[in-house]
Formats: sequence, C-alpha cells, structure tokens
Amino acid sequence: MKIVVQRVNSASCVVEGKEVSRIGKGLLAFVGVAEGDTEEDLKKGSAKLAGLRIFENEEGKMSLSATDVGGEIMIISNFTLLGRVQRGFRPDCTHAAHPSVAEPMYNAFCDAVAETVPVSRGIFGADMQISAHLDGPVNLILDTAELLKK
Repeated sequence: MKIVVQRVNSASCVVEGKEVSRIGKGLLAFVGVAEGDTEEDLKKGSAKLAGLRIFENEEGKMSLSATDVGGEIMIISNFTLLGRVQRGFRPDCTHAAHPSVAEPMYNAFCDAVAETVPVSRGIFGADMQISAHLDGPVNLILDTAELLKK
C-alpha cells in the first residue's frame, strides 16, 4: 500500500460536477492498494496515517496529530501511485491490486482511520477532481512494504 499524505488547510473532492466531500484543516491522503497487500498492510498504514504528528505545536515543531488539532482526513483511492515508469514513459500500473480486491481494502482502510479521526472520502474508481489548499507544504510518502520491512 502506498500513501501520499499532504497537510492541508482545506480540500474538496468533486465527481461529475458534484462535490462529494470536503474537509477543513487536516490531511489529504491518496491511497494505492498494491497487489499482495494484506490485512497487516491495512492496519499498519491506517494506524500510521491516523497518528502522524505533522502539525506544529505552539513552539513551531511538528508534534501534533490531526486529532490533536481537531483536524480531518480526506482519503482518495489512487491506483496510479503503484505506477512504474522505469521503462518507457507510460506508467505500468499492473502492480496495483485488482479493483475487486482494492475497493474493499480501501473501504476498510478508511473505516480503520475513522476510528480515530473524522474521515471524508472520494468515490472508488471515479474520475475525481481534487482541490487542496496545502499547508507548508508538508508532503510525505508512506509505503507499507517499507513500514513492515517486506
């Protein structure tokens, strides 16, 4: 599972001209489910995202989580995070999990994060327009294969 996390002042997701989700201060997370990801990836990735301490405290140090600052997390499915471009210029996304596997894992991931932090989400498989007002900017890439030392 690969997760790109951005600290935001606000973010929104629009599908077919209709806003389907919006958050204020918090995190925007793009999640790609890889072929072979397991429940362990889901648990590790969701716990890491929910607990990230990337908001500044009163001394200007990043030590607060989204929960600490009353923030939210918008989670957007994004299979292209698994795209490989070592050969040629067209991304090879064959390492992404099949949608029949990825969608339930994405939904379970969102549910797991929502146990700790309020979550908004996009629509799995939809063509989404994402708007974000980045804060910092602060951007991180989480890879559960690295977190679990696979």
